[in-house]
Amino acid sequence: MKSLTRRNFNSLTAKGIGGAALLSSSPFACAMGGNQGKKKLGIALVGLGSYSTYQLAPALQDTQHCYLAGIVTGTPQKEKAWADKYGIPEKNIYNYQNFDDIANNEDIDVVYVVLPNSMHAEFCVRAAKAGKHVICEKPMGISVAECDAIINACKEAGVKLGMGYRLHSEPYTQQVKEYVKEKTFGDILFVSADAAYRSTGNPDQWRLNKKLSGGGALMNMGVYAVQSTIYGTGENPISVSAQEFSTRPDYFKDTDETITAQFKFPSGAVGNISTSHNFNANAMYVSGSSGWFQLQPANNYGPLSGETSRGDTIKFPHESQQKLQMDDFAKHVLFNEPNLAPGEMGKRDMMIVEAIYKSIANGGETIALDFEPGYGFGG
Repeated sequence: MKSLTRRNFNSLTAKGIGGAALLSSSPFACAMGGNQGKKKLGIALVGLGSYSTYQLAPALQDTQHCYLAGIVTGTPQKEKAWADKYGIPEKNIYNYQNFDDIANNEDIDVVYVVLPNSMHAEFCVRAAKAGKHVICEKPMGISVAECDAIINACKEAGVKLGMGYRLHSEPYTQQVKEYVKEKTFGDILFVSADAAYRSTGNPDQWRLNKKLSGGGALMNMGVYAVQSTIYGTGENPISVSAQEFSTRPDYFKDTDETITAQFKFPSGAVGNISTSHNFNANAMYVSGSSGWFQLQPANNYGPLSGETSRGDTIKFPHESQQKLQMDDFAKHVLFNEPNLAPGEMGKRDMMIVEAIYKSIANGGETIALDFEPGYGFGG
C-alpha cells in the first residue's frame, strides 16, 4: 500500500511556514485593525478546565502567530498555578466579575471562551464589547438565538469571530474536503459519521447537566458527526430525521445518551450519524460513484488515519490540532487569511442540532432545513 498525502502538501507547508516566518520577523508585520504592527497575538483563555489545561495551553507554547497572554478563571488557586507555570503577569489575570476590564489590556488581542456551553454567549458578547477578537469553543451556544447574539455583537464591535473547530485546520480533514471538491471518487452518494465515547465518571459533571450543557451527546460529540457529513458531501443538508435511545436512565437523568439521525442533501446524497455518551465510536465513511474513502479515527486529537478503495493509506505527520487551529485564526486576524471556521458555521450547526431535537420530540418526523448555498462553510 502506498502512502497518500494531500496534493503539494510538503511544498505548500514549506511555503506557508516560510512566508509567515518572513512576515512575522518584520517589525512592520502586516496586521488588521487594532493589531497593526503586532508580530503575535495575545490570547486569553476563559475557563481553565481540562481542555484549556491539557490541550490549549500546551499548544500555545508552540504556536507561531499567537501566544498565551492571559487567563480568566473563577478559581483563585488556579491563578497562581498558571501564573507560575506560564509566566503570566498579574495584570493579565482576570475573574468572571472583573472580566470586562480586559478591554483596557493591550497585551490581549483574542479571547478564547472555553466555558460550559450555557456560558458561551455571555462571555463571547462581553469579549466582543471589550474590543477583543473571539474564538468560541463548540457548540457555539445552547440555541440559535444565542449564536445570533454572538455574531451580531462581533459585527457591531468590528472584531473577528471564529469557532473552536480544530479539525478544519488539520490535514486529514482538508484531504477529505479536497477529495469531495475534486470528485476524486466521483459523485458523493453516502456518508456515515460516528462520534461517541462512554461516560462513566461523575454523574454530576456539567456535561450531564442540561442547564449548563444545553443537551447531551448531540451537543458534545454529535457536532463532530454533523460536521463530517457536511464536509464529506460538500453540502448542507436539506432535511433530517432523528431518534433517541436511552439504556442508562439512572446515569443520564437530564441529557440525551444516544442519538442517530439521517440527512438528505441537495445532490441526492444521504447521510447517517450516530453519537453517544454510552459507547465508543470515531469514524467517517464516504461512498462515491467510483470508490470510497474513510477516516478511522476521524475526530479525536490525533493522530488520525485513513484509507481509500484504491488501496491507498491517508497519512500525514502529526501536529497538535489546537496549535494549527489557533495559528489559522491568528493568521486570519493578522494577515486577512481565510477564516476556516467562522461564526456562521457554528450557527448552522446549531440550527441542525435544534432540528434533530425537534424531530425526536415529534417521533422521528422529517424536518426540512433551508440554507443558502455554501452557508457556514469556512474560507
